[in-house]
Amino acid sequence: MRALTWQGTGKVSVETVPDATIQDPTDAIVRMTSTAICGSDLHLYNVLGMYLDPGDILGHEPMGIVEEVGSEVTQISPGDRVVIPFNISCGHCWMCSRGLTAQCETTQVKSEGKGAALFGFSRLYGQVPGAQAEYLRVPQAQFGPIKVPDGHPDERYLFLSDVLTTSWQAAQYADIAPGDTVLVVGLGPIGQMSARIARHLGAERVIAVDEVPERLAMAGRHGIETLDFASVDDVPAAVLELTGGRGADAVIEAVGMEAHGTPFQAAAMKAAGMLPDALARKAVETVGVDRMGALRTAFAAVRRGGTISIIGVYGGQADPFPMMDLFDKGVTLRMGQAHVKRWVDDILPLLTGDDDPLGVDDLVTHRMSLEDAPHAYELFNNKEDGCIKVVLKP
Repeated sequence: MRALTWQGTGKVSVETVPDATIQDPTDAIVRMTSTAICGSDLHLYNVLGMYLDPGDILGHEPMGIVEEVGSEVTQISPGDRVVIPFNISCGHCWMCSRGLTAQCETTQVKSEGKGAALFGFSRLYGQVPGAQAEYLRVPQAQFGPIKVPDGHPDERYLFLSDVLTTSWQAAQYADIAPGDTVLVVGLGPIGQMSARIARHLGAERVIAVDEVPERLAMAGRHGIETLDFASVDDVPAAVLELTGGRGADAVIEAVGMEAHGTPFQAAAMKAAGMLPDALARKAVETVGVDRMGALRTAFAAVRRGGTISIIGVYGGQADPFPMMDLFDKGVTLRMGQAHVKRWVDDILPLLTGDDDPLGVDDLVTHRMSLEDAPHAYELFNNKEDGCIKVVLKP
């Protein structure tokens, strides 16, 4: 089968690899009909190569048609149309029984001290072959796959795999109350959907900050107030002015480790990525290498007693936090990988009708073949050609 493989920092290629096959009775094989490129894939593309091997298959936003199931898989059958959550969880362990499927004790990558295994996301999360391929082996298929109806194109349901469920959790973790003002930092796919979901959940105002014109325009189409980072000298000051000096009731930080505006940490991140793997892993684990600009914006812009929901991905172990300021302001921090299956029952009814209350149909900017995936990575990474979200069609 054909699959998109990591070949080195900033380099991916589509190769012929062994076919996906049933290995355990709880496996399924799904033929991919759509699979998306995520901002987290860019972390692997640009930074975290020390945890990858050449030939690793990337991708964790899949949907398709079930081709084959193992003997212990009864909730899906060949021919079913399914979306696959990016985290691999069993559904019956202590964590899963409490809705914490991103921490599944059955698939936890204990050797790396990490939570549930993820598709296509390095040794840190199990080195499970990813979904940017013609076929995907799905472990724990007795629980994970989400059956979806016919009647809409893939893109209406595809983002249950990550973008929609991650954004829903981000908004839920922000403790939004009717009448609140919510600030969203970053308008990539997660920021776009977090802003729309915040409005859906009752926020009176949603303000979002980014510097890419196409991203700002997309958010504006959905009633989001926007601030252009490129033309606003002091974003927290602008937010304070917009909120009568108080600050945002909640902030959703949807950027993560590759934020702009922190040149020292940008240099540290680049330097770490150029080291031999063993030294690079040590640097990530002992040096503050994440760019903290987006987090610092969130810390400064939230009101006293407010909540910050961190959904952008971070990889460093020793990043500096302004703990005195956070403690003084009485800020609540919530964060973590999305517990995908926990939120599906809330979201799926919003997708099945003819209306589109979350604006899901206005997110994808590029649809490309799997063979064109390396070019798609370049477009997405460089923010070229108005690229906000790419869906690959194997």
